[in-house]
Amino acid sequence: MIEGVFVAGLNHVLGQSAWACARLAPFAGRRARMSMPPWQLDFEIAEDGLLTPATGGMSADVVVSLPAETPFLALQGREKALQAARVEGNAEFATELAFVLRNLRWDYEEDMSRAVGDIAAHRIAGTLRSLAAWQEQAARNLAENLAEYVTEENPLVAHKDELTVFAADIAAFKAEVERAERHLARLRS
Repeated sequence: MIEGVFVAGLNHVLGQSAWACARLAPFAGRRARMSMPPWQLDFEIAEDGLLTPATGGMSADVVVSLPAETPFLALQGREKALQAARVEGNAEFATELAFVLRNLRWDYEEDMSRAVGDIAAHRIAGTLRSLAAWQEQAARNLAENLAEYVTEENPLVAHKDELTVFAADIAAFKAEVERAERHLARLRS
């Protein structure tokens, strides 16, 4: 059931992007599997470049595996989530599918305009974009502040410069120990 909803959502977005359907249409009949534990979605490319749920036990031409933490990575940005994906299978189909998924955008302003009108949809979309930018900046600030706290305020993690100095001190200490061992060896003989 969830497969049908997801495929319908993707088809709606694909329908808003003629370029995406045109890029997928040459791969009609090819199958793909998107996997993110505990979910898995199998679909097939239709003649018009849209998707249909895959039926039968045939294997997928391309498998896109996403780690379970993908929803949390998506909070850091779409690219961060896509970087975590592992793609296997037919290289040409995988490249085209990845390109479409990476560049596909939902025109939610157009969909809202049908319900509330153009002006209201434009204002709502502007507010949503501002809210998304604020959320992204807040997440970035939180990550930077947390990193600063862990390295500066409550040093649970050593700074790179401190590690470099520590490594130099260890190397110098090792050289002194070796020099002392040679000196002791000469005294014994």
